[in-house]
Amino acid sequence: MAKPKIATTSLAGCFGCHMSILDIDDRILKLIELVDFDKSPIDDIKEFSGRCAVGIIEGGCCNEENVHVLQEFRKHCDILIACGDCATMGGIPAMRNNIPLKECIDEAYRNSPTVYNPKNITPNDKELPLLLNRVYPCHEIVKIDYFMPGCPPSADTIWQTLIALLNNKPLELPYELIKYD
Repeated sequence: MAKPKIATTSLAGCFGCHMSILDIDDRILKLIELVDFDKSPIDDIKEFSGRCAVGIIEGGCCNEENVHVLQEFRKHCDILIACGDCATMGGIPAMRNNIPLKECIDEAYRNSPTVYNPKNITPNDKELPLLLNRVYPCHEIVKIDYFMPGCPPSADTIWQTLIALLNNKPLELPYELIKYD
């Protein structure tokens, strides 16, 4: 019987949630016995090869490419998990939501003390994805089935979540895994 597939991606975030996935340490060998990784930076597969049982999204949506990737994950994954504070609430990238987009761009490419831009231009290559007016948490773009808080969630939280979902058990994380006090 074929093993269920897991896909992961990182949108507007820092890649810390993927580091927590890797922090499950030797349990990653147990995970590989249970699943196959599909589209994921973990195995460097760039395209979906078929239907996935679980998709793990880290990061929010700050540009049109993020939205497209998130919509593709929703289309290809039975269960979609928003992993970490950026995916669940926008996180640090959403700090720009209180500043007009033009002001953010001017600061990044023209006005910052460390910027050298003698022609005073803003990058406008057609290969660059268009920025959204704000950073959106994943659930404002597509339906999300589970939310894993934390910056990043602990390796144990990710492990217990995956094991419960892969075994069709209810997801009941103990307070110790989701407390941040």
